Amino acid sequence: MVDLARRFDVLVIGGGNAALCAAISARRAGASVLVLEGAPKFYRGGNTRHTRNMRCAHDAATDILTGPYTEQEFFDDLLRITGGQTDEELARFMIHESKDILNWIVEQGVRWQPSLGGTLSLGRTNSFFLGGGRAMLNALYLTAEQLGVDILYDAEVTDLIIEHGMFLSAMLKQPAGDIAEVRAAALVAAAGGFEANIEWLKEYWGEAADNFLIRGTPYNRGSILKMLLAKGVQEVGDPTQCHAVAIDARAPKFDGGIITRHDSVVFGIVVNKHAQRFYDEGEDIWPKRYAIWGRLVAAQPDQIAYIIFDSSVLTSFMPTLFPPIRADTIAEFAGQFELDPAALEKTVADFNAAVQPGTFDHTILDDCRTDGLTPPKTHWARRIETPPYYAYPVRPGITFTYLGTRVNRQARMLMKDGKPSANMFAAGEIMAGNVLGKGYAAGIGMTIGSVFGRIAGQEAAQNARN
Repeated sequence: MVDLARRFDVLVIGGGNAALCAAISARRAGASVLVLEGAPKFYRGGNTRHTRNMRCAHDAATDILTGPYTEQEFFDDLLRITGGQTDEELARFMIHESKDILNWIVEQGVRWQPSLGGTLSLGRTNSFFLGGGRAMLNALYLTAEQLGVDILYDAEVTDLIIEHGMFLSAMLKQPAGDIAEVRAAALVAAAGGFEANIEWLKEYWGEAADNFLIRGTPYNRGSILKMLLAKGVQEVGDPTQCHAVAIDARAPKFDGGIITRHDSVVFGIVVNKHAQRFYDEGEDIWPKRYAIWGRLVAAQPDQIAYIIFDSSVLTSFMPTLFPPIRADTIAEFAGQFELDPAALEKTVADFNAAVQPGTFDHTILDDCRTDGLTPPKTHWARRIETPPYYAYPVRPGITFTYLGTRVNRQARMLMKDGKPSANMFAAGEIMAGNVLGKGYAAGIGMTIGSVFGRIAGQEAAQNARN
């Protein structure tokens, strides 16, 4: 039983990777720590439950990574995917700190598995959790509990008491309906973004947000973020930017997870409800571009699109929860998806006619491209001509949003007047917009959470001691 009458050194709000890294590092620094997880125990961990890897810089190959991934290469990749919309100082700092996280996270009980090959192309850059995100999360919770971190589930924070940039206490609604005041010397906010709050999304996306599917947890509704911004914390990030992937249109509204994501885009073409292509399916290596496709589909009529490919590539990519839809002719797809058959046949025919000879290699930016086609397919372009044909219907799958709290290198939140808060820190999705102005590359979310979670915990513990 947690004694809520006591004053804790550090209060952590959230229950995912960032929150647990903060709680563990604060506890290892000697602080008393309480974690408030808004979800029930079974659903603890936010979007960490659906992750599988982390991107960290390293100078040489290891038992789990096939080669070096330097700090500069990591930064160059980040610049490319964000289009330069990142806090360079903070980003370089995070990348440098990520080198140590690979070992630190293992010291907290997390285990890695050997590198993966195939279409993910991540064996050199990303470390994969043995057992996936849930196993990683369970290891962190076990470590936190063994260290003496107090944890409450179904812990809904209804208000934050903040005066002149100083956190004083949080109002906690318990499952029985009772309200308790939780006091702490320092706060770490690690409660995610607002992706599961459809009404908030509609403020920026309009009615289109009704057609969004939420790939991650239904519990990230942004209530803590909204409280912090309303109480003087400086915001960062574009509210329309997010980690959004193309997921199967047959997926549930919430919590479908990674098994609903499609990695087949580079092997075919993608058309909208008017049977028209709308973007270059071969723009870059897939892990650096997969997270733009949610926003691309969101911009299409009725927020729906279709990935179309033929039988020659059916086993070339990672399968998903839902099987592809099969047809003997391209026109047959039109009937199944209520598309104009003549328009769809013309789109496929025009694409096939534009494909140039080349040597296909999905692991590099190969020379298989189209010529004279708008939009082009700059790599991995092969004719769609071997029946039977296959297709996946896809919708925007929102993982997390980039609107957040501005922080400095100590993970300390900054107030609207530019001054650092007295005792408030942030980690994970709730501050990811400092690094991710737009775009995404596989594993960066976990990097942000682990690096800034560890720092936030250390800094909060030191702040409490002082």
